[in-house]
Amino acid sequence: VTDLLKAVHNLTEANHIMHDPALTPLGENQCLTLRSNFPDHSSVKLLVCSPLRRTIQTTMMAFEPETSRGVPCIALAELQETSDLPCDTGSKVAEISNDFKDQVIDFSLVPEDWNSKLGKWEASHYAIDARCHAARKWLKNRDEDVVVVVAHGGLLHYLTQDWMDSDKFPGKDDLQLDRALSKIPLNIDGSPAVGTGWENTEFRTYRFVDADDDDSIPMQETTESYQRRKHTVIPLTKEEKTQLRETATKMWQEQGYEKASKA
Repeated sequence: VTDLLKAVHNLTEANHIMHDPALTPLGENQCLTLRSNFPDHSSVKLLVCSPLRRTIQTTMMAFEPETSRGVPCIALAELQETSDLPCDTGSKVAEISNDFKDQVIDFSLVPEDWNSKLGKWEASHYAIDARCHAARKWLKNRDEDVVVVVAHGGLLHYLTQDWMDSDKFPGKDDLQLDRALSKIPLNIDGSPAVGTGWENTEFRTYRFVDADDDDSIPMQETTESYQRRKHTVIPLTKEEKTQLRETATKMWQEQGYEKASKA
């Protein structure tokens, strides 16, 4: 599971009005860094990505060793970004498939209304939770034993049900905040609290775990992946995960990145 890299809209908050932006040259370089740092290219059996332009680009560039040897790539609509800002709203299926016509990407699981941000696709906690539950179910039912998922930092908290560091921000130098800074809640250390615990070029490893009393289809980060991020190897309890999720989603709703959940 990996987060997407730097896209045009990440350079300044004003660029949030850009529709489905592409990666910047810096983001493309980060893709090459991820390609070099990723240790398991030879083991990957399937690539799955959000159908947004920047995640498709990330997948094609960072995982070129996989695509060059014929590993299939599937765009999954449920993995789209969480907010309904223009920068987090995808393009029409016909447009995006034409833009990547030279790449072997399966868009059959991307319905025409996937970018409507209405109904099951809306930017609410309720809908995002449901989409990620469906994505986990789909992933667990796949036959491939090693799957790479390329998606978005906020979405990956929902998908993995791992809310550790969900108030973390990669650094002030990643945004030209200037006057907009006054509108953004701050962490204790003064850094903007607007993002996700996932940093650019970061990848983690998760496995599905059997839990007869849990129908959420839970995932657990591997010990090796935990240690790579320098966290304790003691996993959070279900109650701790729930508390972190409630804190994060409340913050994102206050910031306008998500809509309030349905009753």
